[in-house]
Amino acid sequence: MHEIVIVGGGHAGVQLRGALAAAGHGARVHLVCEEPVLPYQRPPLSKAYQKRADEALQWHRGETWFAEQGITLHRGDAAAAIDRTARTVTLSGGCVLGYEWLVLATGTRARRLPQLPQRLANVHVLRSAGDAERLRAAWPTAASLTVLGGGFIGLEVAATARALGNAVRVLETAPRLMQRSVSPELSAHVLEVHRASGIDLRTGISIGGFEVRGDRLVSVQAGDERLAVDALLLGIGAVPEQALAEAAGLPCDNGIVVDEQMRTADPAVLAIGDCASFPEPTTARRLRLESVQNANDQAKAAAATILLMPQAYRALPWFWSEQGSIRLQMAGLAPADGERYRRPGATPTSTAFRQTDYK
Repeated sequence: MHEIVIVGGGHAGVQLRGALAAAGHGARVHLVCEEPVLPYQRPPLSKAYQKRADEALQWHRGETWFAEQGITLHRGDAAAAIDRTARTVTLSGGCVLGYEWLVLATGTRARRLPQLPQRLANVHVLRSAGDAERLRAAWPTAASLTVLGGGFIGLEVAATARALGNAVRVLETAPRLMQRSVSPELSAHVLEVHRASGIDLRTGISIGGFEVRGDRLVSVQAGDERLAVDALLLGIGAVPEQALAEAAGLPCDNGIVVDEQMRTADPAVLAIGDCASFPEPTTARRLRLESVQNANDQAKAAAATILLMPQAYRALPWFWSEQGSIRLQMAGLAPADGERYRRPGATPTSTAFRQTDYK
């Protein structure tokens, strides 16, 4: 038994299968994807994909590439159970895959509000191609959009909706935008730019009092004001997809617990990307990062482990966000004490965090 089973068709999973194929191991790889489509680029879902009804998904690779590399692609057939003793993965369609190595790249799911029914016609999340298609289909009839959450996804969609001519309102309970990710100066700059574009953006506001009629959310209480809702996006973060790992008895702590070489408590099972809780290189405190860079670099570390050339994951985290006219690039993690510095001659909006050396 020499198969390598990768569960997840996001950036981490496809980066890993590419690294293994480049090393001549493509014929050993089974890539298990819950979605029925080919693995695709996710960042455009909140931007370019929303702006045009005929905008297509951007594939990581065409179908012929998988065949040429000998990779077996299981589309629309999610992993349902892991038997670590037998070293098998059972798919929802009944197929049983044996493995020498199993890699969980299951990603995250959108965080929802327990006060709201799961399926309301005008309430949206944005994690998958299906979510993006549903949101895009709403634009012709949704004159306005309310966004709960002033993080990256919420602000990206808000800027896109405003560019399409929609009235947009963003409600953030924290005192400033992107509070966990950027400096106060950058938060203030982004707030100013979005407000100048016509977005009604409110921070430090309490949210509740959801009024539902039939299959629609009709209003929400924001502070002391009752606001009508035409369409609403929940941009309140994501939670790791770890149920499969938990059912298999693997430790989880806001993600699937791994070591610096991406190994779980079972040395034959790895976890990478948005679902992985890994030790930060200098403090050993556990982190779970949601970024393309983190997914790609952890996939490289996992490939090294599988190829018996293990190396510690020590990549410098970096993030980017496109919000209308704003392009944000961030390197490193925001320190708890808020320490930051500016290069001589830099503008207030180029404030950077002082970073730990990861090399």
